[in-house]
Amino acid sequence: MIRDVEIENIIRTYATPVFEAAGLNAQSIKTYLVNDDQLNAFVAGGQNLFINTGLLIRAETPGQVIGVIAHETGHIAGGHLARRHEELANATAATILSMILGGAAVLAGAPDAGAAILGGGQGMAQRAFLAYSRTHEASADQAAMTYLDRTHQSTKGLLEFMGKLRSNELLINASPDPYVLTHPLTTERIDALEAHVARSPYSNVPDDPEMVALHARMRAKLIGFMTPARALRTYKAEDTSVAARYARAIAYFKLVRMDEFKQAIDSLIADFPDDPFFHEVKGQGLYETGDAKAALPAYRKAVDLMPKSDLLRMELARVELATGDPAVVDDAIENLQFAAHYERFSPSIYQLLGNAYYKKNDEPRARLFHAEAALLRGEMEKAIYNGEVASRAFKDGSREWLRAKDIVNAARVQQERRRNQ
Repeated sequence: MIRDVEIENIIRTYATPVFEAAGLNAQSIKTYLVNDDQLNAFVAGGQNLFINTGLLIRAETPGQVIGVIAHETGHIAGGHLARRHEELANATAATILSMILGGAAVLAGAPDAGAAILGGGQGMAQRAFLAYSRTHEASADQAAMTYLDRTHQSTKGLLEFMGKLRSNELLINASPDPYVLTHPLTTERIDALEAHVARSPYSNVPDDPEMVALHARMRAKLIGFMTPARALRTYKAEDTSVAARYARAIAYFKLVRMDEFKQAIDSLIADFPDDPFFHEVKGQGLYETGDAKAALPAYRKAVDLMPKSDLLRMELARVELATGDPAVVDDAIENLQFAAHYERFSPSIYQLLGNAYYKKNDEPRARLFHAEAALLRGEMEKAIYNGEVASRAFKDGSREWLRAKDIVNAARVQQERRRNQ
């Protein structure tokens, strides 16, 4: 998994009108980015949408991604997964992803821009529980057409995406994309989409220019982080577009060509001083190459420009703690508490909070937060140990004592379940 504030915001921009057109609460649907170069997207465990980075890179237009989101929204609104997989109805995203990717704690919450790899597993097992029926596929297509019309967007993007899949179906016995396997194509589905494009009054509506620019940046960022050598081949020096400059800057950082990185990212910041993501990438590049103190002003600027971003606040706190400066510990705790309000299931936030309280010589609270982190990571013995140590330090009946006891009890329940499996 990866976490990236900018890309998540772009996907939210794409998806929110579609969710609302489907009558869904956009805030209730969680979107996760899967670090896999194969073309795939799927929904699981209720209102959870998973999109492969490979799909985002290979999609040539925002309309193609929006079309896929509309289709997957059809599955959510139609309750297809609920009927086929009742056992997943109460599963958390972490549980689902551990099934898919084989990771133990894939929502670890490290939010570093573009490339925070949280869980691995290339042999994805989604076919075991995401094999939609052809009826469901056709139904989701029809729903997607309706949602796109309601939002006055063209269905051409979805049709173009299906065209990519149709060509890839020929590779079914070689190396097919997972989307082909989990979303079986039929001639009837393609025909239905073509017929809708022919009659919809919105078929010739172009993609919003702002979304086109966002899509170019997103693809450039992903390529820069994941395949930096390819980024430098693709985005040559004579290409002076913002997306190309962004890709090259990120590639220089990933290839540890730091002088070129600093020159490239500073040039972007000079031209766009109010873009929080350029400041964030500068901070990340400096931090990950060992200079937390130099990274701090960049992260602070990013947060100043985007103060309500929980992930940016978490990144800033991580860097503050890494500087070793006692004067910034309280600010780091404040940032982490803000982030924890929105990222309640992120072990990294609680681990960092524990580290912060150790720096304040407050061992009971440090143990409490480390117990919380261990529980979320599935490390039950560690959760029980830290929870019990913490509970003995707090007054019986206090909020902290109750939370410590809750963690210990939850961990013991999980241990018992594991023994009985």
